[in-house]
Amino acid sequence: MTKHEGDAAFAARAEHIRAEHEARARAELAAADRCAPGSDVVPWSGALIAEVALVKGLPGPAEASGGGAVTGADGEAADRALDALGWSTGAVFRTVSRPEPSIEPAARAARLRGQLEAVDAGTIIALDRIAADDLAEAFDIEPLAFGIVVQAGGRRLVAVDGLEEALGDEGRKRRVWQQFRAAAPEGPVY
Repeated sequence: MTKHEGDAAFAARAEHIRAEHEARARAELAAADRCAPGSDVVPWSGALIAEVALVKGLPGPAEASGGGAVTGADGEAADRALDALGWSTGAVFRTVSRPEPSIEPAARAARLRGQLEAVDAGTIIALDRIAADDLAEAFDIEPLAFGIVVQAGGRRLVAVDGLEEALGDEGRKRRVWQQFRAAAPEGPVY
């Protein structure tokens, strides 16, 4: 076998493994959504093999208009922040923890934990207080303080104080950026 043939075989195997992982993640995400009927009102978006997960508490204007989770102005701001920190924005999973207000708390927690386990993100960022509370409930931990890293379930959890709300307020935007910095990669991002 030549080096070129070996490289091609390796690339084909890697693509096969990636496809299997994504299929498993899709199945697990579907199972998580079944924990909370009606939770597909705001669909998750982004990477199925994620380094970072963004969790928004309630749907905002972009989601209410039929967009996927965290895909509006707040999603763009989050992408800029993640890029500035050195994360690959192509490896980000996005969800809304309360896509439908009537979801029972236990079902909401099971759905959110199931989603985050499915995509296996090592860093999870709650983008507002509601998302932070829902994340704490999903991982059965104490409430998250803004800008402080907490380890739970083999993951780093960080909360920021209202990314979407901060977009129109320079002082609050600077405070949220400082909190976001806690989510910087711990090592090289591949």
